[in-house]
Amino acid sequence: MRRNNHALPRRIAVAASAVLVLVASACGGTTRDDTTEEDGAAAEEEPAEEETDESESGEDEAAAGGEIPEGLTVTFLPKQVNNPYFDIAAAGGESAVGEFAGEFDQVGPSDATASSQVSYINTLTQQGIDAIVTSANDPNAICPALEEARDAGANIVTYDSDTDPGCRDVFINQASPDGIARVQLEMAAELADGEGEIAILSATANATNQNAWIALMEEMLAEPEFEGLELVATVYGDDDDQKSFQEAQGLMQSYPDLEVIIAPTTVGIAAAARYIDGSEYKGDVGVTGLGTPNQMREFVHNGTVEQFALWNPEDLGYLAAWAAAALAAGQMTGASGDTFTAGELGEYEVDEDGVVLLGPPTVFDSSNVDDFDF
Repeated sequence: MRRNNHALPRRIAVAASAVLVLVASACGGTTRDDTTEEDGAAAEEEPAEEETDESESGEDEAAAGGEIPEGLTVTFLPKQVNNPYFDIAAAGGESAVGEFAGEFDQVGPSDATASSQVSYINTLTQQGIDAIVTSANDPNAICPALEEARDAGANIVTYDSDTDPGCRDVFINQASPDGIARVQLEMAAELADGEGEIAILSATANATNQNAWIALMEEMLAEPEFEGLELVATVYGDDDDQKSFQEAQGLMQSYPDLEVIIAPTTVGIAAAARYIDGSEYKGDVGVTGLGTPNQMREFVHNGTVEQFALWNPEDLGYLAAWAAAALAAGQMTGASGDTFTAGELGEYEVDEDGVVLLGPPTVFDSSNVDDFDF
């Protein structure tokens, strides 16, 4: 099994500002009231230099893309509020917004539903927010509302879970879908000694990121490395702690020979671990997936969970906020090959799909889980 037991160090930021592209003056003559036909020839021979108003020059430079304007309003709209994962991401976003002297806010529903997100987007549009940073509960349901927000002048950044690409400017992906899917199967294969029944406890049935990872895991099960594993069920806890707990319980009742529960969601993995920890299956059934060190530390130390993985959600929010600022300042448009500097994380590039990749996930176990605080 391949492991990455150390978090990636933050990269040193590259040059702070892109070189400004100066806009050439518009073509055409200047009308002067005191010019007569007789001295017109002289005027042609010795044209007077046009006076440039300093304030207009500054506006032109700002329009061309450069420094991030102070007071830029950036609002995070996660799948749901009061979710530990998204609270950590929001802390990273707030830190970034503070660095470029903007105004940060986070709003959102308490339940992870697309319809609830739509009403918040509509409100943010009416408020004239400069940038909306959102994690979509559904890839299509919030698109019409986001398109209205863009038409009203808002820059749209998605993070963690994407929409249809046509509905946003940039997607900040936590890691490659292939990398996230593979590391979870690798951990499950190790826990099951290469063979046995496994099940997936996901978030919502329409979550873009969850479904992409699950589809890839299903494909990877045909590979020689994983052919001894049998996926017997995929269930959904809707990123609700109690429902996820009940779904974990239901999996064990339906599949008593289950070897591993994979939960590619921070709410799900904690709920599954809590159920297994207090059940007769502790020590026999493995729990793995995606979680934060702070929520999983107890289960790692008491032997319920041997290993799990995640990227740093604080860095994810931090990167998303800087991307929003770069869009608002005209430093990039989200086109393939665009680059921008994300504070202390350094320089990032947009790929051909309008995606910015944070980096590979980190595997946590008893050897390193105490080294992290998020």
